[in-house]
Amino acid sequence: MDEAARGGDEMVVKHDLTVVAEVRRFVRLVTGQWGMDDFVPCLVASELVTNALRYASASDDDVTFRIGRTDDGTLWMEVQDATCDLPCMQRADTVSETGRGLFIVDQFCHCWGVRPLAGNTGKVVFAVLKAA
Repeated sequence: MDEAARGGDEMVVKHDLTVVAEVRRFVRLVTGQWGMDDFVPCLVASELVTNALRYASASDDDVTFRIGRTDDGTLWMEVQDATCDLPCMQRADTVSETGRGLFIVDQFCHCWGVRPLAGNTGKVVFAVLKAA
């Protein structure tokens, strides 16, 4: 099923951590059209995109962020990058400034996971939030 059929919107994210704020603005715009609270979607999108930019992509690779919802109002997000390295939850201590991204995604989402792209060309990390 293509993105339009699933009601999805997407943006290409350049390899620069400062664009995460643009991703949050994009999420606010999209969720606002649906009359949804944007706090959790912005948080999850920030973590997914930051992980892709920080760990998964080379400096010349773009990352694609997609967001949509199903007919029952369930919100989904996905981030596509060009590496096959799988994300993993890290164990962060109380003073670490990093390492909590996937833990946050795991806590706020109904489910999340990874699916490889054909031909070892990368992966998509997805997250599904419960219907409001």
